[in-house]
Amino acid sequence: MAAPAVLMLEDGRVFAGESYGAAGTAFGEVVFNTSMTGYQEVLTDPSYTGQLVAMTYPLIGNYGVNPADEESARPQVAGFILHEAPPVHSNWRATETLHDYLARTGVVAIQGVDTRALTRHIRSRGAMRAALAPEAGDELLERIRAQPSMAGLDLADGVSTPERYTVRPAGDRRYRVLAYDFGVKSNSLHLLAERGCEVTVIPSHTPVEEIVAAGADGLFVSNGPGDPEAVPHALDSIRELGERDVPVFGICLGHQLISRAFGATTYKLLYGHRGGNHPVRRVSDGAVEITSQNHGFAVQGDESGIPGAPGLRVTHVNLNDGTVEGVEHREQPVFSVQYHPEAAPGPHDSVYLFDRFVDEMARRAERRAGDA
Repeated sequence: MAAPAVLMLEDGRVFAGESYGAAGTAFGEVVFNTSMTGYQEVLTDPSYTGQLVAMTYPLIGNYGVNPADEESARPQVAGFILHEAPPVHSNWRATETLHDYLARTGVVAIQGVDTRALTRHIRSRGAMRAALAPEAGDELLERIRAQPSMAGLDLADGVSTPERYTVRPAGDRRYRVLAYDFGVKSNSLHLLAERGCEVTVIPSHTPVEEIVAAGADGLFVSNGPGDPEAVPHALDSIRELGERDVPVFGICLGHQLISRAFGATTYKLLYGHRGGNHPVRRVSDGAVEITSQNHGFAVQGDESGIPGAPGLRVTHVNLNDGTVEGVEHREQPVFSVQYHPEAAPGPHDSVYLFDRFVDEMARRAERRAGDA
């Protein structure tokens, strides 16, 4: 029989359950994800660094895990929260159980939690600091409240690659792309390579001089964890390449950094957007995309515009709360979206944005050829 365990929140509320995965104590910001599948991609998404992720779907682990579904080299979550983990799994691709995977990789988890009540609590009180532990108590609560808040944290450096590396194109090389790694997911690199891009993944602190000198055909600004306000070092590179007519495409944290580079501000959402079913309206034609999302911060503004950033126009808006989900520069080949067009997990409604990025690089090549 599994040992008892608890989830304790910084406001003192406690949720009881059973230890699952690795034993021990884990601290982080408790958030919820509404995806019904894709738990392994969630676990290995670097954007979840520092977070205790609760899955709202009641049954998690029924198809096991396998190496092909990992979005990074290891799990990135601070802890994992489930309502029910099935005793057996069934899938021809599975190589081990979710429990064994979490235990082997050192991820502290809990099952048997009333995740419905937890989600309602977070929706009303907001995402907050919390801990997974064998038992609750005053000492644990003090340790929780001593943890840093997500606001103001630069977590991207901790998940960025320490050394640059290259992902080869699937066929003949058409374009050379730099990928600013703030916690990039492997499927983003795969989709770029699939479109003939040779992708050089660079550390988050790469100097602007090196980025400009590389002479790349495009810059991809990745997703990542933490507060975008705490990552100012990327803004000069984004502005410099945009002014040089180099296409720049950003997602998630990359979207927030691109927006900030051109004068926008960002703010922390009450409980964020996390899951694979978020409706987003495309302003240009009214089409609705069902999107995969994972973010706790957003760009200040609405469909009418972005304060402080007259050079940007809003391209996408969230149909649930009206928040800004996409922007593009009015004169430069720079655009970004708040959600995850690479999915993994999630619907593929927005994969066209990778095609748009390639098209922008093609148009730039034509302009350069015409100028020559």
